[in-house]
Amino acid sequence: MRKVALVLVVAVFVPSLALAWLAIRSLQDQQFLLERQQVLLYQHVTDTLAKAVADRLAQEQQEFSAATESLVGTNDASVAAAQFDRQLPARWPLADLGFGVTLAGNITCPLPSAGLAAQRFLLDNSGFLGNRETCEVYWNASNSKTVTATPLNILLANQAQSPLLKTAANGGTVTDNAAAPNYLPTKVQIRTVTPQGGNYGGIGGVGQSAPPPENNLSKIVPAEAEFRQLIGDETDGMLARFLQNKLRLLFWHRLNQQPDLIFGAELNLARVVDSMRDLVQADPALHGDICLALLDDHAKPVLLSRPGFSGAWKTPFAATEIGEALPHWEAAAYLVDPAQLTRTACTVEATLGVLIAVLVLAIGMGSLLIVRSLRAELTLARQKTDFVSNVSHELKTPLTSIRMFSEMLAEGRVRDADKQRSYLNIITAEAARLTRLINNVLDFSRMESGEKQYHFQPCDLTGVVRTTAQSFRPHLEANGFTFTCDLPDLAITVRGDADALAQVLVNLLSNAEKYSGGRKEITLEMARRGSPLPMVEVRVLDRGSGVPPGSEEKIFEKFYRAHDSLSSGIPGSGLGLTLARQIARAHGGEVTCEARPGGGSAFILRLPLPPATATTA
Repeated sequence: MRKVALVLVVAVFVPSLALAWLAIRSLQDQQFLLERQQVLLYQHVTDTLAKAVADRLAQEQQEFSAATESLVGTNDASVAAAQFDRQLPARWPLADLGFGVTLAGNITCPLPSAGLAAQRFLLDNSGFLGNRETCEVYWNASNSKTVTATPLNILLANQAQSPLLKTAANGGTVTDNAAAPNYLPTKVQIRTVTPQGGNYGGIGGVGQSAPPPENNLSKIVPAEAEFRQLIGDETDGMLARFLQNKLRLLFWHRLNQQPDLIFGAELNLARVVDSMRDLVQADPALHGDICLALLDDHAKPVLLSRPGFSGAWKTPFAATEIGEALPHWEAAAYLVDPAQLTRTACTVEATLGVLIAVLVLAIGMGSLLIVRSLRAELTLARQKTDFVSNVSHELKTPLTSIRMFSEMLAEGRVRDADKQRSYLNIITAEAARLTRLINNVLDFSRMESGEKQYHFQPCDLTGVVRTTAQSFRPHLEANGFTFTCDLPDLAITVRGDADALAQVLVNLLSNAEKYSGGRKEITLEMARRGSPLPMVEVRVLDRGSGVPPGSEEKIFEKFYRAHDSLSSGIPGSGLGLTLARQIARAHGGEVTCEARPGGGSAFILRLPLPPATATTA
């Protein structure tokens, strides 16, 4: 048994505890996992929004090119160029004003006489458009061959080696522009926002420090170049410049029929933003969880998916840069309830913790039940082994007596008539004992297999008890017992199987005989009881050794013996009381055991009375 329990603990319980420990360790990462999932989800949302904004700008650029071709493509170029700055805003509402320039750097429009807006435009852009100076610009032109941006990682790697870029990491410009190629990117910048989802240390910046600058650098890198270098051989594109710390967005288009003429427009940024209002909308499934925002280069919201929402604009949960068309603008996502993710993680941790505890407890209880079941099975196996030994002994003893006395009588060695009669009585008694033992074994086998059947019918229990007592009396008196019967004179009718009830009485009397000890006194009583339910009691009383404390119920278990038959010399198979209780319960009654005052035991058979019998009583 100890080996089985040890194997069970080593093979089941210890691995289960190890798995539980690993599961508990994994609970510590639940908030990280949940936040990581949220980051991936919301980062995809901001990436989609950023792409949609960039695509909308590309669409607007195509519309501008179509409007330009419509205005000047079929007219006289010189006439169209002089009127382009006034005609374009009427044809294409996103433009504040239009401009025209030749590849040689001659600005055809607007003219200074066109107004204050034209004068401001020429003051800011005439040198750059006329190819007389380089400017720091962000550009977006496909298949450009003349100007290529240096990748950000190369730019950072060169920072420590080249004096030209020694202040680039903190946003400063190069110190020696004359020595640098005029198309080299001149600075790198730290993003205006710090997405908190990338740190996985908490929501909204609580309990975490800002990431180091090199981990939050903008991917949008400006470069210094002349206008003619930027456009190269392209037919259209867009440029972005910061003047007086304000973003200026320019579209340009080269005429198909007159490639030396380039027409462009300075966009009204407020109208551009308003045209994108329909893009900044969260998915209905996420509307209650996040607020989408389009942030300008100062991390100020220009569009919100939830009007009236207020948050820490520089610390969104997830953010994506728009691109060169809107440099340092961000598509950002903010949590409506920053604490919700923490509460969800705590709920998941609590749920998983309870589940793990329940599973570990179930494994522990299952292991305990298995151990108890194994113990019960081993005990039953030992009892079955004892039963076989007991039955073998019980069968051998009466058979030996019957064979010995029958041989003596058959050989005529006993001449005395009294001895002959005594030997015949012994043979009869041992045969009856052998019959009872075999009947008990057969009845138990039938009950275990469910084949035992009873013939229920009204029967006189008083008569059954009296007949059984009379048939058993000679045997008891022959063995020196004082057998006293106290039975009522009137019949007491119960519904049952008379033979089965007689077997119960025989088993109880036989049990009293075997455990009587030195005081060979047996009393059989029968009486009617009316509380709490009408019933009849049959009591078998003895003055024997009694039932050991704690065994009052165990003696009714199959194969159980309160005293080992082989060592104590008390015959028995361990089935008599088991059969007596099973038969009584099949009749709706019970067999119990009580200690008898003055020593000995009292075995009580209780049977319910039918309603008619109870009324008559």
